[in-house]
Amino acid sequence: MQIEDHFKNISLILSDVDGVLTDGGILFDNEGIETKQFHIQDGLGIQLWQRAGHRFGLVTSRSSHVVQLRANELGIDIVRQGFQEKLPVVQDIIAKENLTAEQVCYIGDDLPDLAVFNCVGLTATVADAARDVQHAAMVVLDRCGGKGAIRELLERILRSQGRWEELLLRYTRKDA
Repeated sequence: MQIEDHFKNISLILSDVDGVLTDGGILFDNEGIETKQFHIQDGLGIQLWQRAGHRFGLVTSRSSHVVQLRANELGIDIVRQGFQEKLPVVQDIIAKENLTAEQVCYIGDDLPDLAVFNCVGLTATVADAARDVQHAAMVVLDRCGGKGAIRELLERILRSQGRWEELLLRYTRKDA
């Protein structure tokens, strides 16, 4: 089976946050408030994915108010924070969404993500992921975490599903 065959089945993407949607750095200001930097292309990619009728969710070991703010901004309603063991969380999401494993893609970058790789239909990682994660992933993206990797993944899947051109029309039509 070609990797594009796996792309066609995906309707839900679950993503780690630190190291995937961000570059993995954790910054604190002088008052101890955590800040994160997100790539704008990832945000638009998530919105396009949702516009195509698909779901997107976040599963992260850490808890951060900034993550919830970004999720709210992008209309992401599947947000699970503070779970060191991600596998049961992902299995619960799949069951609640009434999906099969083959309909779910998970993208992660470090060792805590490996257990989830065994329970979904498509696994992906960023270019600067831990070596073991790169070896386990079905797709290793060209972009690094926090540098548009989510957008790269979403675009590849949407192109494979034949949806990219239709979504692109919104930006290329002269009468838009």
